[in-house]
Amino acid sequence: MLHRQHVYEPFLQRPHRRKRTPEELPLNTATAPAHAEETHESRKTISRAELAELLNHDLSREYQAIIGYVVYSQVIKGAEYMNIAAELEKHALQELNHAIIIAGQIDYLGGMPAVEAKIVRTSEKAVEMLQFDLDNETETIRNYRERVRQCEDLAEYALGEQIRAILIDEQDHQVALANALGRSVPAPRPS
Repeated sequence: MLHRQHVYEPFLQRPHRRKRTPEELPLNTATAPAHAEETHESRKTISRAELAELLNHDLSREYQAIIGYVVYSQVIKGAEYMNIAAELEKHALQELNHAIIIAGQIDYLGGMPAVEAKIVRTSEKAVEMLQFDLDNETETIRNYRERVRQCEDLAEYALGEQIRAILIDEQDHQVALANALGRSVPAPRPS
């Protein structure tokens, strides 16, 4: 087996992290805008069972990410992508850890963790595979931000903190994929 050299250093080592925008920072009511209360009051509070169901969708997305990263890391071709393939393998392991955490949360809420993955898109083209990953990470981030709000609405603060920790990894994946594609990090969409 060919050992992959880390030739794309900015992808693997980010000595200077860019400053996060307010939308990317973890939710903090102390720094929330004045209109946040209006938004909070207008949101529907969900039940613990509904939260477990939404987390099951997130778990299926984590399975999708695991499969995608495993497949893409092995089939991506070209010397310029060798270190990226190695980084995708690391992402797969992180996504597995996320899946274990989310499954534990679902069990805690009284649900049964999902066993099916969302559809994994594939391509022969490396750029398309990386774009699929970037799109999936962006969607995952949007959903987890909403889960944090939902956890706080239910006073499930520890669950919210676990999801915030996962969000840090997901945002790092998003930044790395955008950098690998030579693109800007997608702006957060309102949930």
